[in-house]
Amino acid sequence: MNGRRLLPGLLALCLGALLARTLAGALGVNHLLLAIALGFVAANAVGIPDCLEPGIETHKLWLGTGIVLMGASISLETVLEVGGVVLLLVVGVTATTLLVVELLARNVFGLADRMGSLLAAGASICGVSAVVAVAGSIRAREEQIAYAAATVLLFDAVTIVVYPIVGDLLGLSGMVFGTWAGVSMFSTGPVVAVGFAHSEAAGQWATMTKLSRNALIGVVVLAYASYYARAAGDSRPSVLTLWDEFPKFVLGFLALAVVASAGVLSSAQLASIENAYNWLFVVAFAGLGTEIRLADLRTTGWTPAVVVLIALLASSALSLAALVLLF
Repeated sequence: MNGRRLLPGLLALCLGALLARTLAGALGVNHLLLAIALGFVAANAVGIPDCLEPGIETHKLWLGTGIVLMGASISLETVLEVGGVVLLLVVGVTATTLLVVELLARNVFGLADRMGSLLAAGASICGVSAVVAVAGSIRAREEQIAYAAATVLLFDAVTIVVYPIVGDLLGLSGMVFGTWAGVSMFSTGPVVAVGFAHSEAAGQWATMTKLSRNALIGVVVLAYASYYARAAGDSRPSVLTLWDEFPKFVLGFLALAVVASAGVLSSAQLASIENAYNWLFVVAFAGLGTEIRLADLRTTGWTPAVVVLIALLASSALSLAALVLLF
């Protein structure tokens, strides 16, 4: 893509990040959540000019880059101590959420099979990214994709507000809150935002837990593709689907975590990397806020929202209870 087309939007993201940092210090609020709020206000109260759209859409790239750099601040020793329990929780909650949404959508609320599958993928794995990935493998209709994506975005907007409040009211530790957010919220951006809004430790655990869920997307896409292909009498998809859908930035995150844990990086270098990913997150979240459009959320039917709400309440309550008991 032409760099000149990206430049106006990139400047807008940088200005949004600077404004969020400045106002956060004056107002005493978290700068990451404020960046999302500024993007939301800009998109819904003013509107985003067409000339800014290409550059603003790069916010996912900056989020992924920030996550990779954050690997340098992770202690592999700490992760290995409790990682097995967290991984089991991730797999258990993911599988339970997927099955609950599928059963409710098909057997209770009578939604179309493909619609239920899109909602299940979005709620159990990684939000809109999972909706889009699964949609391509099961040949879902465009209106089904739009409804499922809008439903996921609705709950992204809600959980960004509700989770920090619940975490403060219950006095959750950074590890418990971050893991809870990572295992039960939908999209990666909101998870990272609420995690770091709580504390540095919560942000790290939220990111690691969410990356573990994201890594399951290839398996889920392959399973859905196989199911619908078999139902239609088509040939089964290749195992290469696993690699095609696997979020590659997870590998960068792990690689940098290994390098940092080996003691290769100096304290000055680690401080520079931390400053870099903190700024990348603010830039990314300013762009994330522009994706939450009220007009799109109003088009969401109540039935998909009720299905996802029930699943979210169940997974959120059960995972939080398990974490409090375990840690």
